[in-house]
Amino acid sequence: MTSLHDLVRIALIGIGATAVLDLWLVILKRFGVPTQSFAFIGRWAGHLLRGRFAHAAIARADPIAGELAWGWLLHYAVGIAFAVLLMLVQGVAWIEAPRLLPAVLVGAGTVVMPLLVMQPAMGAGVASSKTATPIRNCLRSLTNHTVFGFGLYLAALVLTRIAQ
Repeated sequence: MTSLHDLVRIALIGIGATAVLDLWLVILKRFGVPTQSFAFIGRWAGHLLRGRFAHAAIARADPIAGELAWGWLLHYAVGIAFAVLLMLVQGVAWIEAPRLLPAVLVGAGTVVMPLLVMQPAMGAGVASSKTATPIRNCLRSLTNHTVFGFGLYLAALVLTRIAQ
């Protein structure tokens, strides 16, 4: 059975991993690599709550009040959910002795969400197939999710060191 203490640690790992991803995205942006605004995630979520899942182009969908804030909130909530996924795969004991490979593999595996759910729902097609550079976009998504996986490991490692 998972304790409240474990749930807090799992949430902190998800938050930490998401922060590592965000740092990565800032670095990419500084080098001129385009990154998607989290406002579009919030816009999509707002429309989803109103019953609309898919859009021809989320950028052209009606804006939602507070969409940027909702996008950031959803971004971090999903990061926590992916940390839960890692615990389901590895067990909570992984937190005590985090290993890089399982975290990176789970992180990389989460790329199925943008490729098969978010991109089609936002109008980019399955695996960015409706964009000008689908392979580049898929590789960018895979890289970002792999960085997130590294963040899972790093966050767990930091928590383990703090607890010692």
